[in-house]
Amino acid sequence: MIKIQCLAARTVGKVLTGASLTAVLQGLWNKHTTLSDQQRGAIQDISYGVLRFYGQLDALLRRLINKPLKDQDLYCLLLVGLYQLQYSRSSAYAIVDHAVTASLRLNCSRGAQGLINAVLRGFVRQRKTLLKSISENEVGQYSHPQWWIDKLRVEYPQNYKKILETNNQHPIMSLRVNQQKISVLKYQDQLNKCGISSQIIWNKALKLKQPVTVKKLPGFSQGLVSVQDAGAQLAAIFLDINDGMHILDACAAPGGKSGHLLELADIELTALDNDPKRLVLVTQNLERLTFDKYHAICGNAANPSEWWDGKLFDRILIDAPCSASGVVRRHPDIKWLRRESDLARFVKIQQKILNALWQTLSRDGKLLYVTCSIFIEENKQQVKDFLCHHSDARNLPLPKRKLLDDGQLLPDSQHDGFFYTLLQKV
Repeated sequence: MIKIQCLAARTVGKVLTGASLTAVLQGLWNKHTTLSDQQRGAIQDISYGVLRFYGQLDALLRRLINKPLKDQDLYCLLLVGLYQLQYSRSSAYAIVDHAVTASLRLNCSRGAQGLINAVLRGFVRQRKTLLKSISENEVGQYSHPQWWIDKLRVEYPQNYKKILETNNQHPIMSLRVNQQKISVLKYQDQLNKCGISSQIIWNKALKLKQPVTVKKLPGFSQGLVSVQDAGAQLAAIFLDINDGMHILDACAAPGGKSGHLLELADIELTALDNDPKRLVLVTQNLERLTFDKYHAICGNAANPSEWWDGKLFDRILIDAPCSASGVVRRHPDIKWLRRESDLARFVKIQQKILNALWQTLSRDGKLLYVTCSIFIEENKQQVKDFLCHHSDARNLPLPKRKLLDDGQLLPDSQHDGFFYTLLQKV
């Protein structure tokens, strides 16, 4: 446990200074190649957990120490210890003892061992009182930045508490069955035979009772199934495609929606992304699904002159860069890395992409604008502004409207948060 605590503390520290959790963990796996799957799982669980409940853990730590800590490793190690005491099943004695030893390995500042012992044991003794005291502070209660809480309260006065609570839950694992190869019921039967319990939810997505690695999914490498959030599976359906259409999937990486489009119809697909490394993921995903009728292009969606051949698209899917405020359950670091000022930057990028790609859409063609955000300026306001400046654009009704609030899908126990708007050029 000592090594796990050390590496988790270092991981959290790098994220709190501005790095992506996904990138930090990948770098850790590349450096520490001898870590077992069990060790990796433990480090990942602790790192995600600390960041998921960082607001609460930081508030607790502030109650337990007299002044802010200058030693970053010590600060993060204490966060790790508090998380384990509150959310893990390990014995309190072992957690405290190992954290003290871990501080030596991390070369923490003088007196760290005594401080760790006092803080963690103090939390165990005063747990109920401390948890009650920090619940009076919204950041401590909901583990979100105050600006985020305030914004949701204004935009979703009836739902903001539920959204905040949902964001702090563990994400579910959902599958999309490739129905070109196998039916949903037959694939569910294969899962049952492998001891994997699942449930068919709306849109024929399969919700797993417990997440598993893709290695354990029958037929994954043969393209029978893909891991994709149930909410994200709406995109390809909403785009309303038919055989023979010329379709653009802009901002396509890692390729989940591209694969779904190819599963639904015999189309001519262009998968576009501006990151060559992420574009490789698109190719790998589509090859696993055994598709070869597509073009993967590296280019800027906001500047079609770099890559577009002039042939108009019948359908365009824009999975726009955004705040990712609808998927923080899967990426808890987003809550603490994102700043309210970032939203204006995302809105400008979205505007540029929408305006540029609208010119590449055929007459009567349809464009689906998608974000994994729940903030209004990136979604409803963005579309409202676009319609004001484009008299040739019409907003079309979407199916499954009971799930959506004017295009907004809020995160809940079955899916993440997304926004959808279908526009037609008239």
